[in-house]
Amino acid sequence: MQFDCTIIGAGIVGLATGYQLSERKPGLRICVVDKEAEVAAHQTGHNSGVIHSGIYYQPGGSKAINCRRGYAALLKFCEAQGVRYELCGKVIVATREAERGLLDQIYQRGLANGLAGIRKISAPEVREREPHVRCLEGIWVPQAGIIDYGAVARKYHELLHDRGATSYLGETVRRVVRQPAGLRVVTDKREIDTRLLITCGGLYSDKLARLTGVDPGVQIIPFRGEYYQLVKEKEHLVNNLIYPVPNPNFPFLGVHYTRMINGGIEAGPNAVLAFKREGYSRWDVHLPELTEILRYRGFRKVASKYWRTGLGELHRSYSKKAFVRALQHLIPEVGEADLRRGGAGVRAQAIDPRGNLVDDFLILEEAGIVNVCNAPSPAATSSLAIGETVAEKALRQINGL
Repeated sequence: MQFDCTIIGAGIVGLATGYQLSERKPGLRICVVDKEAEVAAHQTGHNSGVIHSGIYYQPGGSKAINCRRGYAALLKFCEAQGVRYELCGKVIVATREAERGLLDQIYQRGLANGLAGIRKISAPEVREREPHVRCLEGIWVPQAGIIDYGAVARKYHELLHDRGATSYLGETVRRVVRQPAGLRVVTDKREIDTRLLITCGGLYSDKLARLTGVDPGVQIIPFRGEYYQLVKEKEHLVNNLIYPVPNPNFPFLGVHYTRMINGGIEAGPNAVLAFKREGYSRWDVHLPELTEILRYRGFRKVASKYWRTGLGELHRSYSKKAFVRALQHLIPEVGEADLRRGGAGVRAQAIDPRGNLVDDFLILEEAGIVNVCNAPSPAATSSLAIGETVAEKALRQINGL
């Protein structure tokens, strides 16, 4: 089974990479491998489905650049392929005096990142768009939207297959062995020979990198984000997207309200340490993975610095009352009876040994291998831009082999 390029990971970044490879070099023999029986089974299929504008990110940084490039490419792709989306816009609101300065910083970043049409709005102007929000002031972001990223990933996968790619789903990669003319990927069902290997393993990206013989210099720590859903009778409390001013110390955006493309209103997520890399439930525990987390020096440094915040997130995970209080900062009318537990996602957060939360894309390259070791939000919005970057790295190697 000889391929030009094998991609481990059938999430949105891995599939976007395959799609971009097939665009740039038709006829390339591409293989996609994933341990799940379907694509987009983890981070891609469990996120909030927001099309991010790029307002939050450091101007000139790779997150800002890839988000803006990826945003434009995503909309063009969806128009061409008939994938449903909606640019409904969102408000980011300050509910405390201490947040006004941070809100202005976000606004200035948005301007620097070229977001046309964003503007600071007063509390009465916020209420014109979201009548039930109580705040001091806000930012209107017309570029923000909603989408089903699982549908996007499935379309990437469909187009890849139309172009002759092969998928081996439901197969776990056990080993990667260097060969005289490339690499051999050994799964629990077959052996795959490939000229070049790309790993996009999400929650297991660090382990996959090490499987290829590369030390990524980080460890993935899983953070679960839990959602509640507004009951049907209270969906009128939210028109579109309502966000708080995020904590500048964390790469999370805080609990917010999201109108979903397929109907309903989600409230959340929090960001609590998961006791299993794919621990979508509060009760999911995998002792070897939890032990690995607790033993990691980088995690212990983060925990010692932010233990109060961590305890607060953990409390909200097990206490609906505490979760509701966080949501009431945005919409005071929301009560416990208005919410029922929804789904959850697990975010792969890379942390280095010094305790730094890596808040940017991390792509490592060596002969015959490209490892995507960290692809945090807005990776789904940015998927075609990230995929283009990875594909270009891969093609330089393939063309030179």
